[in-house]
Amino acid sequence: MSLPRATSSVSTSMFRFAAGGAPRVQCQQCLRPAFGTTQPALRFSSRRNLQTATAYRPYSLDPMPSPRNAGVPETSIAGLPPLPSTSSRQSKPSPAADQPVSVPEQEAQKSSPANTSSSATTSASTKPQRKSKLRPRKAAITLSSSAVSHLRELLEQPEAKLVRVGVRNRGCSGLAYHLEYVDKAGAFDETVEQDGVKVLIDSKALFSIIGSEMDWLEDKLNERFIFKNPNITEQCGCGESFSIS
Repeated sequence: MSLPRATSSVSTSMFRFAAGGAPRVQCQQCLRPAFGTTQPALRFSSRRNLQTATAYRPYSLDPMPSPRNAGVPETSIAGLPPLPSTSSRQSKPSPAADQPVSVPEQEAQKSSPANTSSSATTSASTKPQRKSKLRPRKAAITLSSSAVSHLRELLEQPEAKLVRVGVRNRGCSGLAYHLEYVDKAGAFDETVEQDGVKVLIDSKALFSIIGSEMDWLEDKLNERFIFKNPNITEQCGCGESFSIS
């Protein structure tokens, strides 16, 4: 009898241990309230999605406002005033111009001071002209009376010729006078006119014979033009050549 009691006690303790360790299984009715509590959260999330979807609202742009003077006629204050025509201005004569001006006889006979002042200003403005201090240019050479008379004889001939005076490198002293007859003056020739006669001087010879006197010499052997030159520093014995410093 002791053995069945012992086995029964052991089996009951084992059944309790197994019953306590097994997982609990809930029924569907117990699960319904838990599922019902999560429903409001799902509904709230769906509402948030619906609100965000309808947040954008399209709108149209407002039309541009019309200008302020769009409906104002041209004849109103906003329009430009019409300009008067030039013909009307010219056609209207001034009343002051038509009326004759009457001046007393005594005032008309009196001389106006404006005329006197204007005459004074004109006399003051006309100043005496200054005389130029430039002296006339001296001739390169001078002609003696005998040279002038002989040159006039040459110009009165049917074939008139002009005498051209120059200088050439010749003689023992270096320079000698050279005279020739020409029809007209050269481009750079110097013209000397005295007592109605003309003499041409070569531009290259001006420095050598400037200030000289041209004379005409006649003797038993020959007759020729001679020159009294103050620039000569040396001269050969025959007098045919010279030199200047």
